[in-house]
Amino acid sequence: MVGEFYSVFMGSVLGLICGVGGLLIYNKIRLRTTRDQVEALLAQASREAEDVRKRAELHGKEESLRRREAFDLEVEDARKGFREQEKRLEKRADLLDQKLELINKKERDFESVQRYLSEQQDEVTKRNLEVRQLLVEQRETLHRVAQLNQDEARELLLRRLTDELSHEVGGLILKHDQMLRDTTVAKAREILATAIQRYAASHTAETTVSTVDIPSDDMKGRIIGREGRNIRAFEKATGVDVIVDDTPGIVIVSGFDNIRRETAKIALEKLILDGRIHPTRIEEVVAETQEEMERHIRQLGRVAAQEANVPGLHDKLFDYLGRLKFRTSYSQNVLQHSIEVAYLTGLLAEEIGLNGALGRRCGLLHDIGKAADHEMEGGHPAIGADLVKRYGEGKEVIHAALGHHDDLRTDTPYTVLVAAADAISASRPGARRETLDKYVRRLEDLEALACGFPGVEQAYAIQAGREIRVIADSHRLGDEAAAKLCRDIAKAVQEQLTYPGEVKVTVLRESRTVEFAR
Repeated sequence: MVGEFYSVFMGSVLGLICGVGGLLIYNKIRLRTTRDQVEALLAQASREAEDVRKRAELHGKEESLRRREAFDLEVEDARKGFREQEKRLEKRADLLDQKLELINKKERDFESVQRYLSEQQDEVTKRNLEVRQLLVEQRETLHRVAQLNQDEARELLLRRLTDELSHEVGGLILKHDQMLRDTTVAKAREILATAIQRYAASHTAETTVSTVDIPSDDMKGRIIGREGRNIRAFEKATGVDVIVDDTPGIVIVSGFDNIRRETAKIALEKLILDGRIHPTRIEEVVAETQEEMERHIRQLGRVAAQEANVPGLHDKLFDYLGRLKFRTSYSQNVLQHSIEVAYLTGLLAEEIGLNGALGRRCGLLHDIGKAADHEMEGGHPAIGADLVKRYGEGKEVIHAALGHHDDLRTDTPYTVLVAAADAISASRPGARRETLDKYVRRLEDLEALACGFPGVEQAYAIQAGREIRVIADSHRLGDEAAAKLCRDIAKAVQEQLTYPGEVKVTVLRESRTVEFAR
C-alpha cells in the first residue's frame, strides 16, 4: 500500500514538474512569437510611416511646383504687360519726336516767311523810292519839253523811239534765235529717233568666259600631271596661265590675250573630253585648236560684214573684225557694238541724204583698232586708221576711225554720224555694265563735287548718274548767280570726273537753269 502510494505520489510530482516545465516552455515560445509579431508590426508601421512621409514629400513637391508654375505665369504676364507698356511709351516718344520735328520745321518755315516778307517789304520800299524819283524826273522832263521848240521836241521823240526800237529788235533777235535753236534740236531728235526706231538691237551684254568645267576633281590631277609636266606643257603651248585650286568642278584659264585664252579654253575642253592628257597630245590638240580658231575668227568677220551689209573688205580686215568678238568694253561685246554702229550710221546717213552704204562701212570699221591695240603702240583710233588705210579703205573710213572720239577736227560728216551712233550704242540701257562699287563711287563723287560749291544746300545724282539736281540757297544766290553756279558745276564735272555720255546739271532756285557737261 505504502509503495503504491509512493509510486502514485512520485508520479503526481513528476507530472506536476512536467506540466510546469511544459507551461514554462509554452510561455517562452508564446513570448518569442509575440515579440516577433511586435517586431513585424513595428517594421510594417515603419514602412507605412516611410511611405506616408514620401507621399507627403511628393505632394509637397508637386504643390511647390504647381505654385512655382503659377508664379512663373504671373511673372510672364507681368513682363508682357511691361513690354506692351514699354512699346506704347516708345510710340509716344516717337510721336513726340515727330511733333517736335514738325514744330521745328514750322518754326523754320515761319522764319523763312518772315525773312521773305522783310525782303519784299524792303523791295517795295525801294520801288516806291524809284517811282518817286521817276515822277520827279518826268516832271522835270515835261518842264523841259514845254520849253523846247518843234525841232528839239522832234529830235527828243525820235531818240526815245530809237531806244525803244533797239530793245524790241534785240528781243526779236533773241526770240528768233531761240526758235531756230528749238527747230534744229527738234529736227536732230527726229532724225536720231527715226534711226534708232528703224534699228532695234538686243539689250544684253556679252562677256568672255575663262573657266572650264571638269567632270570630277580627279581630273585636276590628270591636268597637272606627274610633277606638273602636263600643266607646264599646256601653258607653254598656249601662252596662258592655268589655275587649279580648291574650287570644285572648274579650272580657271587666265591670260591677257583674249584669243589665246579662248584657244586654251577650247583646247582644254577637248583634252578633258578625250581623256588622254600628256605633253605630246597637248601640243597636237593646241595646234589643231589654233588652226580652227583662225578659221573661226575669219568666219566671224565675214558673217559680221555680211550682217552689216558691207561688201568688198580685205581678208585681213575680216581677221581683225573676228578678233573683236573676243574683246569687250564695259562688258559690251565690241563686234556687236561695231555692227550696231554700222546700222545706226547708215540709217542716220540716209535720213540726211548721204550715202548709207558708206556710212555702214565707216561704222563697222570705226573700232577695228581695238583688235590690234595690244600688238601696236598708240590708241585704238590711230591704230584703226592705220589698218584701214593699209588695206585700201577710203578717206571717209580712215577719218571716221581716227576721229570718232572727237580727238580732231571733223572733215567729213560721216565722222560726226559715227560719233553719234557710237554714243547711242554705248549709252543705251543694257549695253554696258560697271561694278556696283564703281557705280556708287561715281554717284558719290558727283554729289560731293556739286556740294563743294558755295551756296549749294543739297545735291542729288539721278538717272544713273546722268543728271545732277542741285538745290541752291535762295538767300545767298540770285538768279544770275544760280546760272553761273550751274555753268561752273558743269565745267567742273567735265574737267574732274570720268563718266559715259553726258551729265545734265540742273540748279533749282526761284527759277531753273540747265547746262550740259559734254
